[in-house]
Amino acid sequence: MEAITFSPAQVHVFNLVSHIKSSAGLEQLREQLAAFYAKQVDDEMDALWESGQFGEERMAELRGAHLRTPYAK
Repeated sequence: MEAITFSPAQVHVFNLVSHIKSSAGLEQLREQLAAFYAKQVDDEMDALWESGQFGEERMAELRGAHLRTPYAK
């Protein structure tokens, strides 16, 4: 059996979440994590927009696109 090695960030998060004692605290953590990742996505999209890699034309191409994998019935 292979030993699992955690990164310093994972260890830090484990230590932090060990102090959460209620479902309300867990919900607050979920909201904060969602806000954190949403900000990262916004920042990356802003950078792509300003660099010209993403813009109105590409957005129009994606509008209404069905990108799901087709499965045989």
